[in-house]
Amino acid sequence: MKARQFGPLLTRDGVRFRLWAPAAKRVDVMLEQPRAMTRVDGWFTTELADVKAGARYKFRIDDEIDVPDPGSDFQPDDIYGPSEVIDHASFAWRANDWRGRPWQDAVIVEAHVGAFTPKGSYRAMVEHLDHLVETGITALELLPLADFAGSRNWGYDGVLWYAPDSAYGRPEDLKTLIDEAHLRGLMVMLDVVYNHFGPEGNYLGRYAPEFFTEAHTPWGSAIDYRVAEVRAFAIENALHWLRDYRFDGLRLDAVNSIVEPGGLSLLHDLSAAAGELAKETGRHIHLVLENGDNRASVLDAAQDPPQGKYRAQWNDDYHHAWRVLMTGEKQGYYGDYQRSPLQDIARSLSSGFIYQGEHSAFRGGPRGEPSGALSPLAFVNFLGNHDQIGNRPLGDRLESVGRTEAIEVALAVMLLAPAIPMLFMGEEWGSKTPFPFFCDFRGGLADAVRRGRRSEYRWAYAEYGDEVPDALDLLTFQSAVLDWDEPRQAKPQKRLRLVRDLLAIRRKEIAPRLAGVAFGEASAVADGLLTADWRMGDGTTLTLLANLSDRDISHASPASKGTLIWGSELNDGVPPWSVVWRLG
Repeated sequence: MKARQFGPLLTRDGVRFRLWAPAAKRVDVMLEQPRAMTRVDGWFTTELADVKAGARYKFRIDDEIDVPDPGSDFQPDDIYGPSEVIDHASFAWRANDWRGRPWQDAVIVEAHVGAFTPKGSYRAMVEHLDHLVETGITALELLPLADFAGSRNWGYDGVLWYAPDSAYGRPEDLKTLIDEAHLRGLMVMLDVVYNHFGPEGNYLGRYAPEFFTEAHTPWGSAIDYRVAEVRAFAIENALHWLRDYRFDGLRLDAVNSIVEPGGLSLLHDLSAAAGELAKETGRHIHLVLENGDNRASVLDAAQDPPQGKYRAQWNDDYHHAWRVLMTGEKQGYYGDYQRSPLQDIARSLSSGFIYQGEHSAFRGGPRGEPSGALSPLAFVNFLGNHDQIGNRPLGDRLESVGRTEAIEVALAVMLLAPAIPMLFMGEEWGSKTPFPFFCDFRGGLADAVRRGRRSEYRWAYAEYGDEVPDALDLLTFQSAVLDWDEPRQAKPQKRLRLVRDLLAIRRKEIAPRLAGVAFGEASAVADGLLTADWRMGDGTTLTLLANLSDRDISHASPASKGTLIWGSELNDGVPPWSVVWRLG
């Protein structure tokens, strides 16, 4: 695979520095003293024999401003400090035989490095990898790591895409986390953001304005992927995480907000490039989308290695229907699921998306494409994630507002259904630790964030007042840190046993049959009865029968056929808030 265009390149004799700065007249690389760079076709380049890994540098633009390298491998002093040259080849990997796991094995836990442990570091996460394995988790998915301003952030404000944030440790610490995960059979995935740059510390507009279009996203100027260098910047970044850090896959954030005038497909090219890396290395590489447009046509769970499509999409529809069923919420997009959330759940279980071209009142138009012909493995289902918890005014989890029996039924459905299940950190023991939005901006930007949140959540401030956490307050971040003493308590232990038992059944009975699985039929009755079935890859039929109500429901059904793998044998009725799974 050819070398990166962006960022420093260690050579046999030294380091080649390179910067794409078409709007600059002069660029110097700043080491102990300025070193002039040569311009060719908008690129400034110099190769220096007396520089080694560990060197720190900046670029001086037109003798006016010093900036970090946009392809920086590490920023030891945050985004305004110098970039550091990293020798990725020097890390002593231990799990050298690791080639990943097939997608049908995936049971994901989403985690924020800073809030996962009190220490908030890559290395501190290693201490809890055994817990994940013992629970039945097979994939750890990290929120974005691209360097952001300050000491705390969700990660979606990254401005230096190639540099893992120093708030959590050094690059070798991140590699140690991934290596230790692989030694335990855990995949590690990374959330990446290619729809915008963060609002603080981005200097690209000064020396490479071609990075941006006149269009706008919800977070600022749109990135112009019609420009070859800009397109390469994103694709090479994806390969950087997959190759240099050996991540097993990527989740691409809000791709419906990637603006591509002219119909160019960054998604296709990125997938194809990742597929080439997978072929070269013999690895399983999994690419997943967040896409509010529900575009089934870009998904193919069976395409291995990737050749332009994506394994799966986060299925927001599934979450929204369950949330409305359990809480009756009506704010924002939940209004689209008020008519019959139980019917919506049945539709998702039988064909993936709920909105497959129908009119969305929240969006003001049609949303989605037909998805029933896809594999159930093309959908990542969840009852909570960083967005669905953190974008609530109080950052409260479903566990804080939902009924225990309803949540446990929802878990029994999600963790054994053929779609890929995902938990949010601590959900496996029923943690009530909030996950509010937090960041560490200063000055006018901090004030703008506060004003924006007060405008967006005007109703919440009217109802809760000072209870709504201040995103800029250190205490807000600290409130999100998981308490690892919780799982030792009686009630969390009970929930953890439930999740572990369900995932043991999944590992034994479901996962080995998922290759080639197909959607079947599903139905929901107004009294709370939910049924569904799937044709498994080995020709067996997986059948679900659930009562999502407070009373017994009489039911005589073919669902009684097959071997019971979860729940109790039924007589004439289905008990309240119960789930029965059969396979046969």
